[in-house]
Amino acid sequence: MAPRPVKQRSIDRSRSSIYRKKAEDFFESMRDAFAKQNWNAFGLAAVHCAISASDALLVKTAGVRSMSESHHDVAALLKEKIASPETAEQARRLEKILSKKNLIEYQDREFTPDEAYALQKDVERYYSWATDRLSKLG
Repeated sequence: MAPRPVKQRSIDRSRSSIYRKKAEDFFESMRDAFAKQNWNAFGLAAVHCAISASDALLVKTAGVRSMSESHHDVAALLKEKIASPETAEQARRLEKILSKKNLIEYQDREFTPDEAYALQKDVERYYSWATDRLSKLG
């Protein structure tokens, strides 16, 4: 069975810088919250950093942004729109990052320091990959 198409909207590639700035802001907020051991704020900033970095990359590379109700569809869109050897691995990393959103935002338990340390590593690697690709695209 073929995967269902991801709802998407065309966006002028020049608008990529808006999403990149959001990703940078969330990355900075993520680091600040981590330093203060504010784990819930850290977690949400980390997830939103990855989402915004993905949007920046998709807009710059393909001129599209996911309009799906599920953030997880962004990973499928990355694999579809960005042809590179690293994309599949980074899409898996993005899925892992996005899987933490529900836990952080809606579950009735605290996001733990151990979970924060693991998430930090994944987000830093994902953000680095995305911003490196964006820089190469100009």
